[in-house]
Amino acid sequence: MKEPEISVGIVNAQEIHFTLNGNFFAKGETVSGDQAVSFSEGGILWNGNLYRELTFTPQEELNSFSLYDVTIGINFHWERQETQIFLGTLKLVVDEEKIVAINILPVEDYLTSVISSEMSANSSLELLKAHAVVSRSWLFAQIEKRKALKGKDEGFFSFIKTKEEYIRWYDREDHTIFDVCADDHCQRYQGITKASNATVAEAVRATRGRLLMYGNKVCDARFSKCCGGATEEFEYCWEDKHYPYLSAVRDAEEEENRPLPDLTKEEEAERWIRKAPKSFCDTHDQKILSQILNNYDQETTDFYRWKVRYTQEELAELIRTNTKTDYGDIIDLIPVQRGPSGRICKLKIVGSLKTLTIGKELEIRRTLSHSHLFSSAFVVDKGKMKDGVPQSFLISGAGWGHGVGLCQIGAAVMGEKGYTYEEILLHYYKGADIRKFY
Repeated sequence: MKEPEISVGIVNAQEIHFTLNGNFFAKGETVSGDQAVSFSEGGILWNGNLYRELTFTPQEELNSFSLYDVTIGINFHWERQETQIFLGTLKLVVDEEKIVAINILPVEDYLTSVISSEMSANSSLELLKAHAVVSRSWLFAQIEKRKALKGKDEGFFSFIKTKEEYIRWYDREDHTIFDVCADDHCQRYQGITKASNATVAEAVRATRGRLLMYGNKVCDARFSKCCGGATEEFEYCWEDKHYPYLSAVRDAEEEENRPLPDLTKEEEAERWIRKAPKSFCDTHDQKILSQILNNYDQETTDFYRWKVRYTQEELAELIRTNTKTDYGDIIDLIPVQRGPSGRICKLKIVGSLKTLTIGKELEIRRTLSHSHLFSSAFVVDKGKMKDGVPQSFLISGAGWGHGVGLCQIGAAVMGEKGYTYEEILLHYYKGADIRKFY
């Protein structure tokens, strides 16, 4: 098998400004320097001419291009715009009356950037190796999924809506004109904006072509920041499909690795979340956290166990704004169903005007936060009552993210403890194996 190329969606806008840092080939001529394109009459307007698409191919391998006003952290608390620099080919296409900038480059170059963007370059070599295999496996799984969906007349998000329920899940199937995007929705990719160091390059090199496999299929190797002590299963976050290698795992040393309590039961989940049992990802070690959390992620450090307080007015307005539905006063938030990590996948919102059960985990997190609640593994304490209406709510939670697959902070701790990358991977992906394909 030859190393494939990957197409990455970087930015979409009515107008895109970029600089070609060196000579590129486009429409039969050599071009360089500052460029601007705009959407016009269903096409791309560039240098006074209208095109269906444009491709800028570097004439030398190390020629780069700079894209301006790239939004990172979309819908997260640290959302911002940056100028970013990329190697490889720049392709511009039209989609939904906007121009989309797509970067085409070899898989291994992409991975070097992803790992540098996702984690600090001071991470242990074994952690970086583990993440290289995870990121590569997830990427190949998405490419295969896109190929399978190509030509199918299907929606690219899924939901179930009745009078009693609104259950929605979000996945990567909304990308039809490129393999993956550059933001956290897929994997954080920032080109060569942040230079990779020798350790990152070595981790990618040492694991070149290696994929996580389960049987004859590439593992859809998901990962999140902090599992909160127990990883979640795929079907509680996305479609109702079970992957054996994405089963619930207690994130602890072998001697601590007693069977998980049944966190699908409310009383067990509440005990687990309030108690904060010992886990790999239960750490405040700044050296370890800095391996995983970039500067904007470190703006908040309490995520293994965390608390959020809302007044009645704040919560009611938040839910009204996020759902575009007036529930009236919020009377209660009732977990209807939890996954084996304790994450709520169905939550009943009881209001004075409306009652509805929502899910899955990301829909719950979005509904109860200005950006994203850290996780849906939480319990709710109601404050003082007035005329049958709670005047405040305390949400106490565990973990950061969906919790499926590799726990980045837990893996970082394992790397510091001397675990090999193979041991890290097989801890989180039960029953999988690692194979070299190129």
